[in-house]
Amino acid sequence: MTAPPGEWYVGEIAFNRLVCQSAATIRVTGTMKLFECQNCGQPLYFENTKCESCGLRLGYLPKQEVVTALEAVDGVWSALATQGERYRLCGNAEHDVCNWLVPAEDAEIFCAACRHNRTIPDLANPENLAHWRKIEFAKHRLFYTLLRLRLPLATRSEDPNGLAFDFLSDPVGGAQGQAPVMTGHSGGLITLNVAEADAPERERQRKSMGEPYRTLLGHFRHEIAHYYWDRLVADSPAIEEFRQLFGDEREDYGAALQRHYADGPAPDWAERFVTAYASSHPWEDFAETWAHYFHMVDTLETAFAFGLRLRPKVAKGAGLAAAIDFDPYAAEMDRIIDAWLPLTFAVNSINRSMGQLDLYPFLLAPAVIWKLTFIHDQIHAVSADRARDSEHNAIRAIVAGLKRAVGSPQSTN
Repeated sequence: MTAPPGEWYVGEIAFNRLVCQSAATIRVTGTMKLFECQNCGQPLYFENTKCESCGLRLGYLPKQEVVTALEAVDGVWSALATQGERYRLCGNAEHDVCNWLVPAEDAEIFCAACRHNRTIPDLANPENLAHWRKIEFAKHRLFYTLLRLRLPLATRSEDPNGLAFDFLSDPVGGAQGQAPVMTGHSGGLITLNVAEADAPERERQRKSMGEPYRTLLGHFRHEIAHYYWDRLVADSPAIEEFRQLFGDEREDYGAALQRHYADGPAPDWAERFVTAYASSHPWEDFAETWAHYFHMVDTLETAFAFGLRLRPKVAKGAGLAAAIDFDPYAAEMDRIIDAWLPLTFAVNSINRSMGQLDLYPFLLAPAVIWKLTFIHDQIHAVSADRARDSEHNAIRAIVAGLKRAVGSPQSTN
């Protein structure tokens, strides 16, 4: 196959030849899922702390949304990505769990993500440091998305119900009278059981709960949804629309969960919910759907930054063809859905080629797409400071989904 100018192909996926096009042409300047060393041009990951090519220290600037190479100047750091600015590493850099930067003159010790930590794991246990590192990597990716979406953030010092995190371990040896740590949210406080950072334990939990997907990042995206439900939906003009789509949140939460675990979901849950757990209560439906929205925009942004294009070599390939040539953080929901369905079919197929589980083992029924659009519109109404027509936007997104001939991701568990 002959690639168009500026593109190359691996199988049926085309990539923009980034080094040969200007940022204005490929529009990746604001997408920040591809990073490079300003000193030598080495491509970088979001979590990198050192350039493996030239050896310079690296740090992330959340306001500029860029990983920058650093040079030491008078006890602080000069960022090659900015002009004349000086920075300090976050206080948690000493534990190698954070690579974010703080302005040198800032009174804050911790970065925009770490200052929300209330309790960190007990580092007297050496295993906890490795677990905390994985937790912070996931949490910082969450904050990347929160900041890109311009969602409101407040610490406990700024608001008694501001966002805070407790990373806790179960009592040693199941100490008598001490309950195990439950991952969850309450009044702005997100608690995460440190055991979730242990891959074998997390996989055991996934199988015991009958879940197709369980990750640290997924936990964070789910729990943060409860925080934002309180701020964007509860006691807002959107509450009635929420109840029409998700159900009445005033239903007894404890009884609903007990019923879900005792009886399981309804046989037709997939026609109305993104996961079986979402069917347990409207709050959990919102949180699961919110998490999937974050999955979508973050993955599509990465695909956009790599210039992915899909051109399947099958008779009905036109129904799966897609060009991920837009910023999902600025796109409407119909465009997100139109790209997401073929992209996930492609990456699921790639995963199966490696003997791995599907990357995205979920179906998006029309009712789910409507809920996703509601969340999309509530998020974007924050920065737009105006209401959005969710019904009109949802219909467009549903139509976009129906046009895509994507098969069911049958389980490979």
